[in-house]
Amino acid sequence: MRVAAVNAAAATEGIGPGQSVSDARALYPGLKVHPADPAADAKGLAGLAEWCERYSPWAAADGEDGVRIDITGSAHLFGGEAALVDDLAGRLRRMGLSARIAIADSPGAAWAWSHYGKLGEVGADGILAPGTAAAALGALPIAALRLTAEPVDGLRRLGLYRIGDLYRMPRAPLAARFGGQVAWRLDQALGREEEPISPPRPVPAFQVSLRWAEAIGERDAITAATKTLLARLGRLLEEAHQGARRLELALHRVDGSVARVAIGTARAARDPRHLMRLFGDRLDTVDPGFGIEAMILSARATDRLDAGQLALGSGTAATERDAVGRLVDRLQNRLGRRNVVALDPVDSHIPERAVRFVAAGAVMPTVEGGFSANQPRPIRILPSPEPIEAMAPVPDDPPVWFRWRRLAHRIVRAEGPERIAPEWWRHLSESAAPRVRDYYRLEDEGGRRFWVYRDGLYQAGNTDDAPVWYMHGVFS
Repeated sequence: MRVAAVNAAAATEGIGPGQSVSDARALYPGLKVHPADPAADAKGLAGLAEWCERYSPWAAADGEDGVRIDITGSAHLFGGEAALVDDLAGRLRRMGLSARIAIADSPGAAWAWSHYGKLGEVGADGILAPGTAAAALGALPIAALRLTAEPVDGLRRLGLYRIGDLYRMPRAPLAARFGGQVAWRLDQALGREEEPISPPRPVPAFQVSLRWAEAIGERDAITAATKTLLARLGRLLEEAHQGARRLELALHRVDGSVARVAIGTARAARDPRHLMRLFGDRLDTVDPGFGIEAMILSARATDRLDAGQLALGSGTAATERDAVGRLVDRLQNRLGRRNVVALDPVDSHIPERAVRFVAAGAVMPTVEGGFSANQPRPIRILPSPEPIEAMAPVPDDPPVWFRWRRLAHRIVRAEGPERIAPEWWRHLSESAAPRVRDYYRLEDEGGRRFWVYRDGLYQAGNTDDAPVWYMHGVFS
């Protein structure tokens, strides 16, 4: 077994990653060893990166032991870069985590300074002022460029130990001997090569936040904070002529965990009162833990929403659509988006293929002209046609009697047939082609109305391929 990681006390005893456990105990007999759990470490690091979204939405895990945050444009929200570093270090310390924090012009420079720079107890020691990265990194070892072991050893054999030794080296000999890795990593550290951060989730276009010096935990305080965030976000959306389709509220607890509450809307919306009603039921399920120290509201999906005239007097079509949209929003957020659906027409004349279920209010392309009223359709269509026993006086006539689900029905009225031919292009690869359907609307003695069809046509002398009757729907 080998050592995977050490704390500061073990490092002072000369113990480091890669050593065998027996060698480590020879250096310090009282060494305490715990089994490594890489999966749990990766999960914990991902959770820490998620927690760091309080400082910027551009946060992601970096390697096996780091988090990278792009604080461009957000440092002033915390009183400047030095105050941000102190705030971050203090919160991590209270969570029982030690960290080396650095701020620089490029991710590569920040990584090099945080791993190899001389960082003191003051947060400002980890900040490289703009334009000073080259001078500061020049004295650091080659390994600070995040190179693999092979080029680091090769450069040392050439007498190149510091990053500054590479500044005046011609690129062509380096590339010929070590490939493009050395020049590429050097350019990343000096900000000449872009190194974008890839957050695990898409960065929202609109986001507002609230932070407190003292954590909150009461339901009324959380509700009031949510209303404030919705009002701020509504103003941002209005200025951009946008409306929210999906909102996410992140509640950062003092223990470093994050609770998330998400809502969706059928149509673009930014009315704080309507959105607060959607959040109301969800906030009851939030466990504040030991307290909530920050809340971040993000618009994860938006649509164009221009300003409109408010209704004057009686309701109009527009206000009715808004009312229906608000009702759909409340039902979907209470029952689940998949449980509140609508029918959307599909370009097919086969009944079971003519519609599809979509989330109510979802934006989708519809068939030109929508549903056709030329041929009446039943209120309820069965999920799949069910076979029935039927009797007709003449082969091509509608049935005068049929049995369905063990009950016999005597027909007093019949309409049809409506002939529907199969979609031959869907079955080119099938050995048996589908048959023609003749649909009939039937009414029995009790006034019940049914939609049945005959699959196939009668052909004299052909008993092997006889038609079969099916029940496909009911009208009432």
